[in-house]
Amino acid sequence: MGKKDWLKKFVAGIFFIVCTALLIGVIFVIGLQKGFSEPKFKMSALFTNIGGLYWGAPVRMAGVTVGTVSNINFLDQEIEGRTVQVTMDVLKKYERQFHKCTKIGIITEGVLGEKIIEITITPGFYRDSLSAPIIGEDPLDVQNMAESFGQVADSLLKSTENIETIITQMENISITTKRLLNRIEQRVIDGTLFKVF
Repeated sequence: MGKKDWLKKFVAGIFFIVCTALLIGVIFVIGLQKGFSEPKFKMSALFTNIGGLYWGAPVRMAGVTVGTVSNINFLDQEIEGRTVQVTMDVLKKYERQFHKCTKIGIITEGVLGEKIIEITITPGFYRDSLSAPIIGEDPLDVQNMAESFGQVADSLLKSTENIETIITQMENISITTKRLLNRIEQRVIDGTLFKVF
């Protein structure tokens, strides 16, 4: 093996080591930014329908990403009408704020309709234990909304038809009243209003 071949292999080895170190460094930096190395606690919420929420979806509180969805399971028995349990890994530094949590809901974000968990906090409210599951609010179901809009449209159409019928009846009453008044006026003019025969 010549000196040139040895030098090429040495440079290739150094290049491989440097690239591997850079890749590990990038993964480490991204992990720090995403909170992978920070301590977390688990919290769970119960839903009837999660509407397309997936594992790894962000958990947000007041617009701040405080954790991720770590697990989604079906319950063996319903709890307050809820059959799906969503477990979240939340950064430990936000635990104090979670004691003020009053509402957990699934909302749609962005143009593509990504589902995330949004947590609402209320000052003055305090939850003693975070180990018990919280009853969550289900996301808006577009199909149910469309059905509701359809029912409202049908109701408005029936109301419009009823209003048209009433207007027609009022016009008929107006015409009849006008004829009656014209006859009375004519009898007053003729002086025969009170004459029976």
